Amino acid sequence: MVSVNYDITSYLPKKAKSTISLDVMKEEFEDSIPNTRMMVENVSITKAIEYKNTLKSIEGVSDVIWLDDIIDLKQPIEYADRDLVEQYYKDDAALYNFVIRDGDEVEIIEKIKEALGEDNAYAGSAVESAFMQKLTGSETTKAMFILVPIILLILLVSTDSWLEPLLFLITIGGSVMINMGTGIIFGEVSYITNAVSPILQLAVSLDYAIFLLHSFSDYRKETDDLNEAMLRAVKRSIPAIAASALTTLFGFLALTFMKFRIGPDLGINLAKGVLLSFLSVIVVLPSLTLVLSKALDKTRHKPLLPSFSKFSKFLSKLKIPVFILIILITVPVFLAQSNSKFVYGPSDLGKGTKVAWDKEKIEDRFGASTPIVLLTPRGEVSEKAKLQDMTADLEKIEHVTQVVSYSSMVGSTIPDEYLDSEITKTFYSENYSRTIVYADTPSEGDIAFSVVEKVQETAAGYYGDAYYSLGSSVNLLDMKNIVSEDNNLVNLIAIAAIFLVIMITYRSLSIPVLLVLTIETAIWINLAIPYFYDSSLNFLGYLVVNTVQLGATVDYAILFTDHYVGNRKVLAKKQALSKTYTDTLRSILVSASILASASFSLALVSTNSIVSELGLLLGRGTIFSLFMVMLFLPALLTIFDGFISKTTMNANFLHKSKYLIKGDSRK
Repeated sequence: MVSVNYDITSYLPKKAKSTISLDVMKEEFEDSIPNTRMMVENVSITKAIEYKNTLKSIEGVSDVIWLDDIIDLKQPIEYADRDLVEQYYKDDAALYNFVIRDGDEVEIIEKIKEALGEDNAYAGSAVESAFMQKLTGSETTKAMFILVPIILLILLVSTDSWLEPLLFLITIGGSVMINMGTGIIFGEVSYITNAVSPILQLAVSLDYAIFLLHSFSDYRKETDDLNEAMLRAVKRSIPAIAASALTTLFGFLALTFMKFRIGPDLGINLAKGVLLSFLSVIVVLPSLTLVLSKALDKTRHKPLLPSFSKFSKFLSKLKIPVFILIILITVPVFLAQSNSKFVYGPSDLGKGTKVAWDKEKIEDRFGASTPIVLLTPRGEVSEKAKLQDMTADLEKIEHVTQVVSYSSMVGSTIPDEYLDSEITKTFYSENYSRTIVYADTPSEGDIAFSVVEKVQETAAGYYGDAYYSLGSSVNLLDMKNIVSEDNNLVNLIAIAAIFLVIMITYRSLSIPVLLVLTIETAIWINLAIPYFYDSSLNFLGYLVVNTVQLGATVDYAILFTDHYVGNRKVLAKKQALSKTYTDTLRSILVSASILASASFSLALVSTNSIVSELGLLLGRGTIFSLFMVMLFLPALLTIFDGFISKTTMNANFLHKSKYLIKGDSRK
């Protein structure tokens, strides 16, 4: 019952210019901005008019514009302006612009296809919205079908019982379902949240269940009383699981400080999911485990993963060369990721599908067409003349192919009272005149945004600040300006919150610096790759990964550091590091494998570029974080060992004076 919002621009702030403009237009005009283009091939002029009339008769379709609205077709078409004609009719193909009612895109497009045939080509934001509505839910299901077997395989080889993985999936899977259902509190979620949240929640919170059951297994060796063993396991696990959950939680909550409201939508749902997973592991998993303890015992098997002791020694030898390498590349990758090129909306939507082919087919014949709507105040005696002058100036802007206004469609000399109300209501409301500017650009990019700015400058020249502008390009330009401001704020909040959690947990000033530096460097490397490949990066993916990668993978650094600090109380640096590798390598590899698999599953199945790129970035980022924790962090811990000891309360590291005894193995 939770509705899904497929319009990403609707998450712009309420005070954004494009949002205010849209509200004004909804109040003043019955009709919306043209959001669909349909091309019908192999039709005569007469047949094309019949198609138009059929299209207009379909409920939910409005403002159908074709050639007969622009020129008088009673006159020979050969005498008309060829460039104008070819915007609507070219090589026996007719192109219609019209509005499909918001919220019913799938149903209305199906009606159009039933009435006019399946072979026509369709493009526009309404078509893209319908495509996403059909696929987002099914793609999440496909991702789960890929992910769950992979997770089961990873858990089967990393646990000691064939039944344990099933308990994990029931516990966390239940909390995922509860999280999705409690979305009803907010009424709706974005399609990005709907696609990403369940999979990320599953991936980042399985660790909590693994940790609890490992503790339970340890305490069962100390007591035969199952209830007592579970009680001890829960007591021991809560602080560690809570610390892990808190860092992830704060990483997600940082997204709620974005002005672009897709951040709060995603952040709240992910944070709610982490909290529900934590509660589920503490409450549900112990009950399930005790009820099924006999079945767990019967399905025990020998550990399938090796101890990694030899691999640990190999990694230990690499730490200094890797440390030097990372120090050398840190500044270049930081600068590279700071200079990435961005896109702000979904690009390459439905690549390889009919939606993409239709769009390409229409643009090959008629070119791209992006509408920009201007609302200008009316009421002055000279308003029609001013509107006519503005229309003429708008037509001179490079990449503007057509300007549809009262003066261009009807003329400024014909009094309003002599015209059909259907014509006047398209262009005039009580307070505003409406002008639609068509540009042969995609909806975003430097050229598209430049056209928007020139259109706005032209309108401002005639009406000052009293005009409104809207359209997909206008929305995306607003988005660009807003999310650019969000970036630094969100990152700073995430880093500060996680820094504080680690500082309080370890009562240390140095450990938070080393841990955050480790994961931040992994993030910089991850986000620098598109720069070196000279490819664009979706800004939403960039912004989300900045916080999600930090919140989700800093746990690996915390686990490794926790064991190192504990081992240093009784062992020298070298031995402490070796034992830390042995203690943690399996857990970190399992956790990273699950998160990377979840992320790459999203990237693999999603036809939406934002979701797909987010999956790719997070999957790749997880691997970089794993690499940094396994190789760079150990070097930091050993190089700054003395500094950590001095800046951490009750560190009690074992020093040389304590073990320089002949024959002491800890030397």
